[in-house]
Amino acid sequence: MAPHQTTESTLSSGEKISPAELNGNAEATPVSKLRQALPQFFAVSAKNILLITFGSSLGFSTILIPELQKENPEIEVTLEQLTWISSFNLILVPVGCLISGPISQCFGRKRTMMISNLPFVIAWIIFHRAQSASMLFVALSLTGLSGGLLEAPVLTYVAEVTQPHLRGMLSATSTMSVILGVFSQLLAGSLTTWRTVALINIAFPVACFVALCMVPESPHWLAAKNRLKESEEALCWLRGWVTPHHVRNEFCQLCEVARKPAEKNTETTSRSEKVWKPYTKKTFYKPFALVSLAFFIGAFGGITSLQTFAVVIFARLNAPIDKYTATVFLGIAELVGTAFCVVAIHFTGKRKLSFLSSGGTGISFGCAAIYSYMVDHRSILGDDYTWIPTTFLITAAFMSHLCIRLLPWVLIGEVFPGEVRSGASGAAGSIGYIFNFIVNKAFFYMLNGIALAGTFWFYSMVNIIGAIVLFFVLPETEGRTLREIEEHYAGIHNLKDRPKKEEFPFKEKWAARNVAIVNDDVESRL
Repeated sequence: MAPHQTTESTLSSGEKISPAELNGNAEATPVSKLRQALPQFFAVSAKNILLITFGSSLGFSTILIPELQKENPEIEVTLEQLTWISSFNLILVPVGCLISGPISQCFGRKRTMMISNLPFVIAWIIFHRAQSASMLFVALSLTGLSGGLLEAPVLTYVAEVTQPHLRGMLSATSTMSVILGVFSQLLAGSLTTWRTVALINIAFPVACFVALCMVPESPHWLAAKNRLKESEEALCWLRGWVTPHHVRNEFCQLCEVARKPAEKNTETTSRSEKVWKPYTKKTFYKPFALVSLAFFIGAFGGITSLQTFAVVIFARLNAPIDKYTATVFLGIAELVGTAFCVVAIHFTGKRKLSFLSSGGTGISFGCAAIYSYMVDHRSILGDDYTWIPTTFLITAAFMSHLCIRLLPWVLIGEVFPGEVRSGASGAAGSIGYIFNFIVNKAFFYMLNGIALAGTFWFYSMVNIIGAIVLFFVLPETEGRTLREIEEHYAGIHNLKDRPKKEEFPFKEKWAARNVAIVNDDVESRL
């Protein structure tokens, strides 16, 4: 017991936690941090290729829609059909989410992700061979349903294969991967035809399938299925290709946690009726309202439409550069903004960055609205100043991805208590996709009804009012433990500011030694 007591006293005095301790066994031979991190990075990267595939399906409409609007398009479509093409896949994502949990629980995280690649391959082939609007809708249906199908395994896999001190950083790569997929479409669309882009996109799901074959299944899922030998082997692989001795304690804890849902399913029906009680507490509905608000601002703040209809908007504004080239710059601005957010959020916190992001996006759209209004009323000659709206729209793309577009996805992983985290995250994510569907579906009708200037004014007001509302309702969760966040919504204390810098080491070590267990077993019950 002496060595164990020495280790504990070292931790309480603020010393550094060794890699072996983070692996769950302080007595094992230490493994280098790089060796620990590499297999987890490889596993998450394999999953990220699937998110790049999903991102490419979201960005494909950006290059498809302007081709369908030409005088003699390859495929004849009506205005109504055009509005559905821009949003049809988004409304089907929540439908895919409904079956995502049960399939992931039945077949496993890894196998479900592998299955998700097949519909994407079929969809890209249909896009490439499409001769009618009906074929386009079939392909969009496949990408939307597949996008929903991957939600549960992707979110769960990251949480189950990573260690606490790496989880936040590796989770942040998910949004970056989706944006990278969108950007790949903007870049490819500026270089070749949309049919060729559809053919090239087949490479993403194929590469993902191959990559997933090389990484292990979630050890948590394997343990829950009583495949303990495979679970232990997977955990050894993920912790640096080590022996079972290195992961003994962590594996024992994993098995104990994995047995809880199975034990709950054996309880009486009257006991299971209390399952939904946690969803009636303010620790659920307050965070849910906050995340929904963040999704609303991100969607109706204009960036969803700007991303989808970038080529159309730049064409209407007579951008000083080629409309496809301008769209590429838009994609670069989104990528740079996202990268800056991932780095800056740890230094500034979420509150300050979200105010800057939402306010900056609102001002950028407001300036573009003033320009469009003045051109429409012939107050200025548009041909002389076309660089102005182009610059402001690219700035809006950067400012939005500086925080507000990423904010709801970051909040989802930390504001919900463990007992409802899985179900609440799925419901909140579905709300986000529904908002994106509505704003894309309404874009052309807004354009015809209130013109481009009025549309930009609407986006500007949503961002500015959203920033004001967030000032009063958004707590500073950066640097806080999940327990502190839950207590904030329970009314025990208020998270006004970030913790002091000297408190960070203790909080990080506490989080590393107290893994947040997700007790929400809605997925297994389904």
